[in-house]
Parts: sequence; structure tokens; C-alpha cells
Amino acid sequence: MEPMAHVQSAQGNRPRARDLGIVVGRGDTGPLNAITDVPGVRVGHTTVRRPPDVHSGVTAVVPGAVGPRSPLPAGVFTGNGYGKLIGTTQLTELGTLETPVLLTSTLSAFRVADALVGWMLERPGCGEVQSLNPVVGECNDGFLSDIRARPVHEEHVRSALDGASGGPVAEGCVGAGAGTGALGFKAGIGTASRTPELAGGPYTAGVLVQANFGGTLRVLGRCVTPRSLGLTDDPAPVAETGSCMIVVATDAPVDARQLTRVARRAVFALARTGAAYSHGSGDYAIAFGTRPEAGAPVADAELGPLFEAVLDAVEEAVLNSLLAATTTTGFGGRTLPALPADRLLDALTDPAAPPLPDRRTRPAG
Repeated sequence: MEPMAHVQSAQGNRPRARDLGIVVGRGDTGPLNAITDVPGVRVGHTTVRRPPDVHSGVTAVVPGAVGPRSPLPAGVFTGNGYGKLIGTTQLTELGTLETPVLLTSTLSAFRVADALVGWMLERPGCGEVQSLNPVVGECNDGFLSDIRARPVHEEHVRSALDGASGGPVAEGCVGAGAGTGALGFKAGIGTASRTPELAGGPYTAGVLVQANFGGTLRVLGRCVTPRSLGLTDDPAPVAETGSCMIVVATDAPVDARQLTRVARRAVFALARTGAAYSHGSGDYAIAFGTRPEAGAPVADAELGPLFEAVLDAVEEAVLNSLLAATTTTGFGGRTLPALPADRLLDALTDPAAPPLPDRRTRPAG
């Protein structure tokens, strides 16, 4: 199949999955194939990099004018709770999101939450606010970054929030993904979207992942490892001490209970990519709706297309996070290799490999 037009990664010349003819599922994407295809959703990154020891940062997902006076319906699902998802108990209890969602490094999460509170209290309409529930997720980037240095500070958080914009989303080694790795490769931030038909009309579901989990990468049903691609002779996996954070946004008419069901599917989708869901990997998804005034939610029996859209978008976003990232050597001289597109395509088109599942599209070449 012909490669599709796409938004380039942060590095400017790294392909996304669809450039390689790797198409996940049957649904159409939004124009950018990104979470910012959902109207009103903006993304900002601040990357904190001091080679060789620091590769970290913060990523902000900012849904419109969200605030304590204008909360959005939201749900959260915990696949494995080894993580520090700040704000989760109130989000679960009330089913509402009242701040942007920020992602960062594990030991920087608490500074980031404090900075988010300060930024929110300065927003219009928050002059009398005395209670606020910041939502901050994290991944452990300590394999490549000096995590104990806690390099993410208030100015980095404010820069990500103030610089958040619609349009193309940088992927790979940016923001909260600067020091993360997944499935044996350098990973980072990835995004994708789908436009499912439900409730009599088309809607958009967009996802953003901070990929930092263990397991064996599966692409179009085939296992791929750094060793199988000739990148290393070491059969030992990277230590699995990170969380995978997934943020889902949609303009579909769904309530908080249904968004919790959507968040479950987002975590389930990681299994498609080969996630091991290990003891040391916290796996979380937050899903929010952008239309609190949408009226009656769609019937549960009609949610199938939205569920499928989220499953496909998460799988593709993880692939995009890997393909956009570049080989990084960090703290202690440790290195995570990039996933090389040419070798990946060779592996996928190897006639000796097992056949592709019928539901997938065979890559070009």
C-alpha cells in the first residue's frame, strides 16, 4: 500500500507507522492522526536534557478551558497499580477532570503537581478556589536519566502548559518521553486517533501514550526484539521499572462511567503490542470527554465502535512512540536503541516469518 501523509516526529525525519504501510485496524484516522484531532485538545512539551545524565521532561494534555468550575466527564482505569498517578481517587469518586493531565518522571511528579496547582489558581474564574485536584501521571525514566536529581521544575511545567497547542504533536524523545523506553527499545511519546461512527454521527477519539513498559514487541502479529534485528547480542531484557501512561480524549457523547470503560480498553490494548504487565510496571489510562453539555450519553450497546477505535489508536500510538524515538545513551552509560524502520520492514516481510493475521494490513515492500 502507499504510505500516507503524516505529521513528522520530533526529529523531523523519523517515519510513523503508516509511513511504513503498517496500518492498525480498519478505522479512519483524524487529519493529524493525533490526540489534537479532538476539538479543543492541545498538547505541550518541555524537554529537560543535560547529556549524558539527564533525559527527562513534562508533557501537558490540555482540554479546552477545563477547570474546577468547568469540569469534564472522565474515567480512569488501573491495569497494574505500581505507580504514582496523582489525583486518581477524586477522579474515580466524582468522575470529573478539573485540570489538564500532566505526564512526567516518577520522582518529579510531586513537584509537577504543585506547579500545576499554582498555574491553575491563576486561571480566570479560579480566584476563590480552595480545593483543586491536579492529575499527574508518571513513568520511571531512571534507566536513562538521573531520576534522583528531580530535574523537572515549575518553569518547565508552566512552559509546557503555556506552550500547549493544537495541530501536530511531537513524538518520541520529547517531554515526558525524553528518557523512557519500551519493549527493549527507546520509546517516548506517541499519539494516534480514529473517527468512529456511533450514535448516528462521526466522532473523534484521540490517544497519547508515554511508553515505558516491558515485554516483547509485536508488530502485525510478529515478535521483534533488539537481538532479532541485530542491534545487540544481549538476550537480557531491560529492567522493567516504569509506568505506561495513556490519555484518551473524545468528543463522543459519553458519561464518566462509560469513559471508565473506554479507559479499560486503552490498557487492554497494550497487550497487542506485547506488554508484559510486570510487577514493576504501572499501567494506567485516563479518558475524558470534551462535551459536558452533550446531553444524554449514547447507549452502552452502541459503544462498540468507540472501544475498537481506542484499541487501535493505542496500539498505533505505541508504535509511533517507538518509531519516532532515537537511540539514546544516558545515565551510567546505559543505552536504549531506536527501532530501525528498515530492519523492522525486513523482519515483517521475511517469508520465513509466521503469516500475518487476516485482520491486519500487510506492510508495503
